[in-house]
Amino acid sequence: MKKLVILLALAASLVAATPKKPKLVVAIVIDQFRYDYLTRFRSEYHGGFDRLLTQGAVFTNARYIHFPTVTAVGHSTVLTGAIPSISGIIANEWYDFGEHKEVTSVSDSGTKLLGSSGEGSSPHRLLVSTVGDELKMSDNRNSRVIGISLKDRAAILPSGHMANGAYWFDPKTGNFVSSTYYFSDLPGWVKDFNSGEPAAKYRGQTWLTHKMPAEPEKLYSALEATPIGNELIEAFAERALTAEQLGKHDVTDLLTVSFSSNDYVGHRYGTYSPEAHDVSVRTDAIIGKFLQTIDKEVGLDNVLVVLTADHGVSPSTEEAAANHMPGGREPASLVRNAVQTALVKKYGEGEWMVGSADLSLFLNRSLIAQKNLDLSAVEDVAAAAVETVPHVARVYTRHQLAAGAVANDDVTRRIVNGYNMERGADVEFVLEPYWVFGSSGATHGSPFSYDTHVPVIFMGPGIRAGQYHEDVVVNDIAPTIATILSVETPAGSVGRVLAEMFQ
Repeated sequence: MKKLVILLALAASLVAATPKKPKLVVAIVIDQFRYDYLTRFRSEYHGGFDRLLTQGAVFTNARYIHFPTVTAVGHSTVLTGAIPSISGIIANEWYDFGEHKEVTSVSDSGTKLLGSSGEGSSPHRLLVSTVGDELKMSDNRNSRVIGISLKDRAAILPSGHMANGAYWFDPKTGNFVSSTYYFSDLPGWVKDFNSGEPAAKYRGQTWLTHKMPAEPEKLYSALEATPIGNELIEAFAERALTAEQLGKHDVTDLLTVSFSSNDYVGHRYGTYSPEAHDVSVRTDAIIGKFLQTIDKEVGLDNVLVVLTADHGVSPSTEEAAANHMPGGREPASLVRNAVQTALVKKYGEGEWMVGSADLSLFLNRSLIAQKNLDLSAVEDVAAAAVETVPHVARVYTRHQLAAGAVANDDVTRRIVNGYNMERGADVEFVLEPYWVFGSSGATHGSPFSYDTHVPVIFMGPGIRAGQYHEDVVVNDIAPTIATILSVETPAGSVGRVLAEMFQ
């Protein structure tokens, strides 16, 4: 009886500790934003980052537990809590053996673009639910769920299957566009926003030493790799907030906003560049402006704000060399050529690979079957060839991952978490730390800390501000929000509830 009383008291205290359900959840994802960007430039933050760092619960040791650390995978994790082996989002793009072609994480030939021409996009490759999906299923679809970014995958994957709309920037037209997956025509407020040609006003403007082109298509592409891209996202998000009356309904609404320009800037100019520094400081101001608008329209005491990033980034090899750090560049063709040569030598002529993505190789299974070869044996030959390439640290085959015949350490666990048995490649490999493919700039995708360590901050009613130094994973965000909203945890979630920050 005494134990029962204690258990009931504990349960009551947990219920009392759960923050009140907000009217609006705003999930902010910054594309390519290492955790140390918060600390390195802290003295220059006076806007959104400053507000979140002083009024929010800041998890200083939050990491991703999957591989590869790329945009689609990170964005699919934040509001599902799932790892790629469960969510099915294994990369930005991959070779699909069923469709016999390379696909992207959101490509959908059954849809069309709205606001531009071409094939549309959708979340149909995402195998699990998001917080937004669970929220809408809990209240008979009355909640409004909206996703916004420069990139289609960054708008679509966090907002989920049941979103009222996902919108992204089209560099061909300068419009924010969507897909017939969501509706047959763009909402009037989106058309009105586009009619003002918001990107055109930046023609000829200069950012640092970079002057924006006058020609429309060149301008639209160029501005993505400047803070201007984030300004456009913020302006569109403000319009969505008011047009959709988010946070003003009888139920909770959800808005996901992904700021993509940081990624374009980081890739082009490097992790320690003046450009990466400036775009970080300007992102602080942009988020600060957005939070002020939310406060005016909804009241921040009614809003749960969550901020994270989809991945970090490695220093460019030039930056690493300047600091006497290891690392370097090599062409991806080294690996492909080594595998092709080895398989031709062993099995004869043929096109032995049908695709490659990030650090993954997809073998020509039709050719393997045609020659009556054992797929596992061919994988082993390919893997042995990859191992001969300088600066390859780890190699894994499909049959090894399926059988669990791999080492048990953090790097390998991230490979296993990222491997989906139906969609996964035949050979996966990891380069040594700080080694990258490519000819210039910085990149990401590895299982190492510089790519996995990102901010996680919660701010809102019932959230105890402060720094929390325990290890957490980005997968914890989704079940935590679901618990605050009193909805079902998303189907593929592997995270826990961050109850330590509840007041």
